[in-house]
Amino acid sequence: MKRQSWSGLSLLWKSLSRHRGWQEQWRRAEPKPHYDAVIVGGGGHGLGTAYYLAAEHGLTNIAVVEKGWIGGGNTGRNTTIIRSNYLFDASAQLYDHAVKLWENLSQVLNYNVMFSPRGVMMLAHTVHDVQVLKRIMHANRANGVDNEWLTPEEAKAFCPPLEIGGHIRYPVVGATLQRRGGTARHDAVAWGYARAADALGVDIIENCEVTGIRRGAGGAVEALATTRGLIRTPMVGVVAAGNSSVVMRMADIQLPLESFPLQALVSEPIKPTFPCVVMSNSIHAYISQSDKGELVIGAGTDAYTSYTQRGALHVNLHTLEAICELFPSFRRLRMLRNWGGIVDVTVDRSPIIGKTPVPGLYVNCGWGTGGFKATPGSAHVFAWTMAKDEPHPIAAAFELGRFRDGALIDEAAAAGVAH
Repeated sequence: MKRQSWSGLSLLWKSLSRHRGWQEQWRRAEPKPHYDAVIVGGGGHGLGTAYYLAAEHGLTNIAVVEKGWIGGGNTGRNTTIIRSNYLFDASAQLYDHAVKLWENLSQVLNYNVMFSPRGVMMLAHTVHDVQVLKRIMHANRANGVDNEWLTPEEAKAFCPPLEIGGHIRYPVVGATLQRRGGTARHDAVAWGYARAADALGVDIIENCEVTGIRRGAGGAVEALATTRGLIRTPMVGVVAAGNSSVVMRMADIQLPLESFPLQALVSEPIKPTFPCVVMSNSIHAYISQSDKGELVIGAGTDAYTSYTQRGALHVNLHTLEAICELFPSFRRLRMLRNWGGIVDVTVDRSPIIGKTPVPGLYVNCGWGTGGFKATPGSAHVFAWTMAKDEPHPIAAAFELGRFRDGALIDEAAAAGVAH
């Protein structure tokens, strides 16, 4: 359907008729018997892939199938941090490609994704932290990615609630700052891509779980069995986050993935008081403030593998203890709610993007705790890979074959934590 243009003028015009006549953002499509391509997973990465396939590669007979509702998985369950200050060349290029797309995404989609480049500050608490963060900072600069070093006093000036006194357990001895980093609105990203893809003819099919992947005599993908019937297609892109390994086993492919719960929580809303994103790798805590005033707080992954969207209480308690020590003015705040997502983690803590041994089957997974920040970049390069049946130059290092060849991109060792 034709996309309805949104602007301040259209909002004013509709207000004169009590906001009657707005179109639905996307159609409630029914599955067709055949598609040129099907994307499995209705999160930001999957919807974005469908959008770029249609917008840049001319494929319009596409479906996105989602077992629940779009944006109901990790896209709607993360802490919305956006940055590209990763150590290795391949990682920095991929994530910075995403940051560049974030900068104009609202205009491209005609949908306010509320991207806010407020800056991401990463704290150093020890000599080792200083060495690691400065190494990353210099590597970033060599790759054309902005990053700078702050003294404790400069860090506090940039983020006034931060406690930098030497009496705390983890004193702040410095920090790096990526000023182009920030946050965006997670559900708006899913809705924006869904609306734009639908306007280009993409069918978005919710409550449609994949139960099997059928292959022809030559081994190539032939069809998907779903809870809403058989869908024939020669091309399938699996973008199912924590459930990617489950879906890929249907095609007899074992991925080097483990799935863990990752928890986050928000406080009661308060007036604007926190101007940036602050992360601490040493204590596995990070914090920002949403546009609604809530403090958005995240922790490290739970220690056990699970497909549940909840985790252990002690993980949140440890995170809150650290937050209260770094930001003592927040100690009296009440926590409003907490939730969990399922993160798919590879052995080198870097994603898998590319072709598989099964002709016509492609996979985009393994983003761990860093998937949201990569959403537009991930979708863009994955759409290229599917359309051209070859890796995008930016994503070539992230193919599945790197685990066979030993060409790992070990961001776990480089960054300490992969948020």
